[in-house]
Amino acid sequence: MTQALKFWAVVPAAGVGKRMQSDRPKQYLELAGKTVIEQTLIRLLGAEVFSVVAVAISVEDPYWPELELARDPRIVTAPGGKERADSVLSALKTLQGRADDNDWVLVHDAARPCITSEDIHQLIDTLADDPVGGILALSSHDTLKDVQGNAIVGTLDRRHIWRALTPQMFRYGMLRAALIEAEGNPMITDEASALELKGLKPKIVEGRPDNLKITRPEDLALATFYLEQQAAP
Repeated sequence: MTQALKFWAVVPAAGVGKRMQSDRPKQYLELAGKTVIEQTLIRLLGAEVFSVVAVAISVEDPYWPELELARDPRIVTAPGGKERADSVLSALKTLQGRADDNDWVLVHDAARPCITSEDIHQLIDTLADDPVGGILALSSHDTLKDVQGNAIVGTLDRRHIWRALTPQMFRYGMLRAALIEAEGNPMITDEASALELKGLKPKIVEGRPDNLKITRPEDLALATFYLEQQAAP
């Protein structure tokens, strides 16, 4: 009998969030009575699909150990790296020996606390039989300009432009190999770009517009609103 594939979540959370102009990394700012990362992890655990959630934390992080959720047996930690890709790879190495190469890994931003179980399951259900995997994304409704310096040099065709969201879902072995091969490459800004570098073509699954990434101070108020709306009957 073939062993059933498992699903694993990876959350890179070693960033410092300089644009938030705060005294602490953005994942530890308060959001609706909890920290941002707690809200995110509660959503991932609530999907009830992951064998383990691996969180990559800076080795000098004083905030993570203070969280009760950090002691949840469904969560393991890995040392965070300098760049996002380094943290993701570190988390994948932590899963070595537990995850099979064909298992699925869903990488999700710590600062996207409004992810829904519905979007997680939609991504899984859509890509379960795909040989590569793919990402949640949103089509662009804005007019997009190609700019050099501060001058517009062209207008992009927005029909072909999508905004990458997370989770991004790929096979454990494939993603690990792609990140090892691309280690140190500044062009790798998400997991899909590492797969693209190998000539593979990840799929797009349309996500929800409230899957907000907290980047600037004003995003906290918007995230609070989204969480309230999602919880409303």
